Amino acid sequence: MNIRRLFWVLFLLNLFNYIDRQVLYAVFPLLQTDLNLSDGQLGLLAGVFMVVYICYAPITGFLADRFSRPKLISVSALVWSIATMASGAAKNFSHLLTARGLIGVGEGGFTTMAQPFLAEHYPKEKHASVLALFGLALPLGSALGYMLGGCIGHAWGWRMAFMALSVPGVFLALLAWFLPDKVRAEQTEHPTLSQYVQLVKNKPFLYVCLVQTVITFLMGGFSAWMPTYLFRYLNLNVAQAGAWFGGLVIVCGAIGTYAGGVWARHRLKTSPRAYYEVMFWALVGCIVPAWVGLWATHVYTALACFGLVIVCLFLPTGAIAAALVATTPAPVRTMAFAVNIFMIHLLGDALSPLLIGALSNTWHLKAAFLVCTLIIIPGLFFCVRASRAN
Repeated sequence: MNIRRLFWVLFLLNLFNYIDRQVLYAVFPLLQTDLNLSDGQLGLLAGVFMVVYICYAPITGFLADRFSRPKLISVSALVWSIATMASGAAKNFSHLLTARGLIGVGEGGFTTMAQPFLAEHYPKEKHASVLALFGLALPLGSALGYMLGGCIGHAWGWRMAFMALSVPGVFLALLAWFLPDKVRAEQTEHPTLSQYVQLVKNKPFLYVCLVQTVITFLMGGFSAWMPTYLFRYLNLNVAQAGAWFGGLVIVCGAIGTYAGGVWARHRLKTSPRAYYEVMFWALVGCIVPAWVGLWATHVYTALACFGLVIVCLFLPTGAIAAALVATTPAPVRTMAFAVNIFMIHLLGDALSPLLIGALSNTWHLKAAFLVCTLIIIPGLFFCVRASRAN
């Protein structure tokens, strides 16, 4: 199969991975009214996905190190697409909760396998740029999930939003079934327990995971609370705050992801530590615009600063993925990505919204954001340690 076709099948799957994940949040008000749900139940729908997602990732890693990854990717996409479709047919909260958990199974399976599988089809010098292009699906898919879900839900109801956006995943799952798996075909032995244990002793790998945990922590906190911040401190209404922040994520996220991949690829020609340099300077670049933006009283000044922060947070996307590939042996690479997913979400975006909320209750939201940006300091330390340990 042509390598470009392989890339586009995986990219489109990744795009709908994020679209189907985020559409729920676009139709929250419609769901709440139609099924008479409380805010707590809406929060549980969001939480069950993440719990299943991070817990299922290591299981996928074990399976993917032993069986055909294209087949597993195909089945994963089919599971989340059918579960998204089932969400539209849900009659009550229990049905919706079950479907949401199954989406976590499918998407946890796909995300664990996709990046290492894709990287193996490209030479090392192209890993950062290819994985950065692949990572563009995150801001694009997230934004499209909000926009398409909201538009379809408003016009035809929340059930149709789930139904319509689940269909492409089914067709893409069928295409994924026929993708080649050259590395697995050449592999004659399965990974041993001792090889998995070595991941815990792999310092470069662990430090890269910690760097990404810091970035995921910041992204999670921004995503959850920034629209509320814009509403409280910059006098934007709810619609304006959501539109501005969504626009910043899709534009600045795409710019950062692409630019970071190009930067890492060119820097790699002259420095073997290129990936870690991109991570380090991206975190450094967050500090000034974050603090200036949080102290700004003019709305456009603050938005410009927050846009720069988003660019910097997305800059290391390709470099981090390429570093994870470079620091782990092929036989256990999928499990390495599974461990990475578990760590970055458990300690990152599953934690930061709760911490910001708690700090906001104690002080106020501005202070909570300022305190949480201090996590950049250990992030810089992890970058240096990863570079030296490699």
